[in-house]
Amino acid sequence: MPLQETPVVFGTEDILISLCNSVTKVLTVATESQIHYSGMVQRISKTCLKPDIGCFVLFDGGFSGLVVINFSAQAAMELYESYMLNMGMARDGLAASHTSDEVSNVMGELMNQIIGDFTGKVARELQTHITQNQPKMLVLNKQVMLSVDTNMDKPEARRVTFFTGRNNIFYLELAIDRTEFIKLYDFEPHAAPDPDAVFAEAKAAPAPRNEITSANDNDDLLNSLGM
Repeated sequence: MPLQETPVVFGTEDILISLCNSVTKVLTVATESQIHYSGMVQRISKTCLKPDIGCFVLFDGGFSGLVVINFSAQAAMELYESYMLNMGMARDGLAASHTSDEVSNVMGELMNQIIGDFTGKVARELQTHITQNQPKMLVLNKQVMLSVDTNMDKPEARRVTFFTGRNNIFYLELAIDRTEFIKLYDFEPHAAPDPDAVFAEAKAAPAPRNEITSANDNDDLLNSLGM
């Protein structure tokens, strides 16, 4: 059956917007503050981990890519504190520095929720499947270039600026194989889960704790990424 004359095309920028919307939705619900992103996007040649906290996730499947989020110390602490207070934790029990393992654990958990929301939308809206690795959080004092060996023939990279409720800044970078999804026929995407219900369930459970990566594990990880 021939394609319709004007098929619906879903390209790199559309995938980026979907990812950005997952960031704002998850962080807004988790911190009960308004997270938003710039209406302008930068084309970049390489993705980087930057101070003060860099986080990255690899995904593969229907398409391959890399997501990096670079938080300033101020942005990381604001998001961490808002999330923990929203979970019912006492302020005097919170970590005092962005270098704390607890801050990295919480930011990793939030990153995991963001990518989970994004992969769910990919399955519903693009009818394909991608898998992800566990988010990796690194406290940094200098910029680190990422050179990732993935199945990307013509990679494209983008950077988007985000703003927290207190106007602290963090950056999302996406490297993805150049791709377009063309709609062959009309279909109804499955309903998305209610983020408020998901967060309420998480709030009722014990506070999440990610496994802390040792310094040697981090070195092995960076070596495997060609850094």
